[in-house]
Amino acid sequence: MSESSAEAVAALASATGAAGNWRRATGLAGAAIGVVAAGAAAGVALERMTVGRGMRKKARLALDSAGPYGSLRGMPGKAYADDGTELYYEVDDVEPEGGSAPRRRRLFGRKAPLPVTVVFSHGYCLSQDSWHFQRAALRGVVRTVHWDQRSHGRSGRGVRQVQDDVPVDIDQLGRDLKAVIDAAAPEGPLVLVGHSMGGMTVMALADQYPELIRERVVAVALVGTSSGRLGEVNFGLPVAGVNAVRRVLPGLLKALGQRAELVEKGRQATADLFAGIIKRYSFASRDVDPAVARFAERMIEATPIDVVAEFYPAFTDHDKTEALAHFRDLPVLVLAGIGDLVTPSEHSEAIAGLLPDAELVLVPDAGHLVMLEHPEVVTDRLADLLTRAGAVPAGATVGGYGSSTAQPG
Repeated sequence: MSESSAEAVAALASATGAAGNWRRATGLAGAAIGVVAAGAAAGVALERMTVGRGMRKKARLALDSAGPYGSLRGMPGKAYADDGTELYYEVDDVEPEGGSAPRRRRLFGRKAPLPVTVVFSHGYCLSQDSWHFQRAALRGVVRTVHWDQRSHGRSGRGVRQVQDDVPVDIDQLGRDLKAVIDAAAPEGPLVLVGHSMGGMTVMALADQYPELIRERVVAVALVGTSSGRLGEVNFGLPVAGVNAVRRVLPGLLKALGQRAELVEKGRQATADLFAGIIKRYSFASRDVDPAVARFAERMIEATPIDVVAEFYPAFTDHDKTEALAHFRDLPVLVLAGIGDLVTPSEHSEAIAGLLPDAELVLVPDAGHLVMLEHPEVVTDRLADLLTRAGAVPAGATVGGYGSSTAQPG
């Protein structure tokens, strides 16, 4: 371990009152940094828990089977990034009225217009399943593509990261999105939807492939994301706490990535702390369905700590402010939760300020995972965007999207 990494771990151990105890320090750090990866930060004080650990474990297992969240599946496919990384995607197709397009061409002797494809890009430490409610609502209404970013979900580990120890950057994610589009929607108009890191991915695509935006993209939705200056976010912590985290984090992440197996065990041992931090930084309302909160927790838990370490530095360097100009002539939805501690709503306001014709929606009582916390708001605004872009006909019925609000017992 490098000297800076050792100092970082020692500093964390001291801060948690566990100096000299590597296992406990890495366990707590794994929990904290895992949430940072989903867009949170360490240092949350939790109320004393009065329910036994065994009972809490049983409760988590019950919640895992309580809802259908993340169960939707489509036609699977694979794309390959420029470094050979395997990228997994699924397509929810729509059977055109009157049969398939080839059949209609034969019947009517003319080429049918290509359908609009809506491409959803998810955030850091999540997966394509994070769009569960929107996916359910749009099924049968419009063609959609859902994909897992490299090293997330069902996609393969980043080849350059594993073989060449090359850090991930947002530009790479933009090229990955281009590979998915080339494989899953090589023709026809596109609507690009991105949450958090997924929104940054969309910006990186525009920065590197402006002709694609100009020729094929008909609308864009940017949800809970940022065009830059993420290094200034304080995650709701006092100044001293933020400064301490920033000072320790680079060396700590490097150390955790080198001890991935040990840290994963630590994350399991601190599952209750982990769940509390996730809820704090993912949601702002008090009445989120526990099954939805557990669903978010499972997605984040599924991201290995070394993947967390690979991606985190990319956000400090992220700056795609100039790329927003490529969206200026398009219908754009910019949406954020007012209580988002990860990519604060001020970042969405800044994006909208550079796109004067964009629709800005700030959702009260909503945190970072606004599409899970208030799915009805996100789905309604997205459906309106698709209508304005001509992706769905006016008056089309969008399916039920359910609710993430806890129901009274």
